[in-house]
Amino acid sequence: MKSQLFLILIAILAGAVLPLQAGFNVQLGKSVHQPIFAAFASFLIGTVGLFIYLLMLKFDFSTMTQAKTVSPLVWTAGLLGAFYVAAVIILAPRLGVALTFVLIVAGQMVVSIVFDHFGLLGLPVKQVNWQRIVGVVLLVAGVLIIRRF
Repeated sequence: MKSQLFLILIAILAGAVLPLQAGFNVQLGKSVHQPIFAAFASFLIGTVGLFIYLLMLKFDFSTMTQAKTVSPLVWTAGLLGAFYVAAVIILAPRLGVALTFVLIVAGQMVVSIVFDHFGLLGLPVKQVNWQRIVGVVLLVAGVLIIRRF
């Protein structure tokens, strides 16, 4: 239970830093008048940080050859991340941070429920039930309330 609580706290922290990252990226994009540069810089700094972390872990870079066995589609994850970061940088100043992230979370929940239900991408199956549907409906209601006020 303690390890699960720790993981829950990490997940909350990960969610909490996203608006902070968005704000910093928006400021960078405005300073150079190009939001896509901010996304590029974000990924560049993140890449350097992850490389340093791998070095600290003493990662065996020879295992990278095993990455050849994955589907080429898997490699689009980086493009999906770039789309996400760029979209947040563009949308947050126009929609507001709260609405932007509520809409993002709504999209995440809908797709996550579909992935869970069908066990897509090798994930464990977790059937859709009325409680999960109510959760998504409440989330969409939250979007509508935030959008209105």
